[in-house]
Amino acid sequence: MQSSLVLRVFGAVLMIAVVAVGLNAQSPGDAATGLKIEVPEGASIRIENQFGDVTTEVWNEGYVSVSSEVENGASLKRSPVVIENKPKQLGISIVRRVTDPPLAINLLVKVPEDVRVEIVTGKNRATLRGSPSSALLRSSSGDVDVQFLDAPNIDLNARSVTGSVKSELPQFQSDSGHVLQARIGAGGRTLRINSQSGAVTLRVVAPARTSTAPRVADDTEASPVPTKAAGIPAPLTETQEIDEGDVIRVDSQMVTVNMSVIDRNTNRGLIGLNRSDFRLFENGTEQNILQFESSAAPFDLLLLVDISGSTREKLELIRSAALRFVAAARPQDRIGVVTFAGSPSLVSQLTLDRRLLRDRINSVETARQGDTKLYDATDFALTQILQDARTRRRTAVILMSDGLDGAIDGVRGDGSALPYRDLVNRVQEFDGVLYTLWLNTRYVPLSAEDTTEEAFDEGYDQMKQIADVGGGVFYEVKRLEDLAGAYERVVADLGTVYSLAYRPSDKNRDGRWRAIRVNVHRPSAVARGKRGYYAN
Repeated sequence: MQSSLVLRVFGAVLMIAVVAVGLNAQSPGDAATGLKIEVPEGASIRIENQFGDVTTEVWNEGYVSVSSEVENGASLKRSPVVIENKPKQLGISIVRRVTDPPLAINLLVKVPEDVRVEIVTGKNRATLRGSPSSALLRSSSGDVDVQFLDAPNIDLNARSVTGSVKSELPQFQSDSGHVLQARIGAGGRTLRINSQSGAVTLRVVAPARTSTAPRVADDTEASPVPTKAAGIPAPLTETQEIDEGDVIRVDSQMVTVNMSVIDRNTNRGLIGLNRSDFRLFENGTEQNILQFESSAAPFDLLLLVDISGSTREKLELIRSAALRFVAAARPQDRIGVVTFAGSPSLVSQLTLDRRLLRDRINSVETARQGDTKLYDATDFALTQILQDARTRRRTAVILMSDGLDGAIDGVRGDGSALPYRDLVNRVQEFDGVLYTLWLNTRYVPLSAEDTTEEAFDEGYDQMKQIADVGGGVFYEVKRLEDLAGAYERVVADLGTVYSLAYRPSDKNRDGRWRAIRVNVHRPSAVARGKRGYYAN
């Protein structure tokens, strides 16, 4: 079967156009479309298909493989696969091509083991085979089938509002219910499943055969896609136009810059600016601003709140401050809440429902464990806000903590698995804005088991640096009683943030630092935000 590969750029999205994609319904082993995409370690991958099944397999390769197939062996002039690639963020989706009658389009994606995966379907089936670093599966009415190749070590949170959740795992079997929350094995990897009415099943299956021969119709245990959908796509090496081992690097090269604009004479934010008021430079060369969002554009806001033991006696003040933030935010801004101590907990997903937010915040309790894993929690929050983004809104994370991760020398308890340097890199690559509210919990150490003065200083410095590389603002909160006011200042600052996007004139992805400067054509105006990025 012949295929040709064409890359077309539409804004920040790359369309993968493949000619002559027809499938023979009588030959389940025929190749569909094939594409290999190199991704960095720890990348986030979002896979969405509202027009057919999604099968996601974990494999040992360091790149992503994408194939699609059309129901009943129909032919399409162009592939329906859309790829959007940003630093450490890969989007894979299906667009409906006009056919009569409308045809289902199934998607097969193979991913490395160390990535984070989000899988979104509507009424069709979602299958996950293997265990990525973390996985979120969401469906409306489609069934969800999770297949492990061996005994898993996962932290599981699965729910189906009107459907069923069932585990057939040997080490954890459960009858059908609506919710299943458990640590299976030693835990460590995260699996979250949310469905409105689909049936959720977890099971162990035999490893797939290594032979490249087509699967037969009765190979049901290892086949994650129903045979009536024209079979499993063949390995990518059977796609004639892509040589074996050739990895295609797909990159939109769209850079997004979030800048708050302040009048240096009054220290107040400036609103009502237009695209023509801005000039943007990368390494001294002026760039063409392709996309512009005014300060009035809505945000997705995620509150990340430290509830470790040192804050236990001030819980009511923490709740009250978070409620003040919800009240001060604009009605069009969606808000989510994550709390953390030894591990992060999603209190509320992003929502416009203020009553629900108030109820969830009022239910927050302080953690009783001594560990504080701030770096891991921040990484979780960044992943969460990207996974939860159902619309292309601007995003911001607001972190409240004293900065005392257990990984810092002089802090008791276990620390984060993610090193601080890696967190800084992750924040630097974040397309949104990150604010930090440093809470002063400093005290004079009286014994060798107390937190040292040097640890308090390092926590302070790290919170300040995170805000700096995240393009936000660092606020000192010397007393918990002042926390609500600090949250309100964050809301005010977010109301002055403008978002600019451009495609760099320097196309060389050499990994070097690119300095960004933004000038505003208003007297005394100063743009404040991220100062650059690494061209990876």
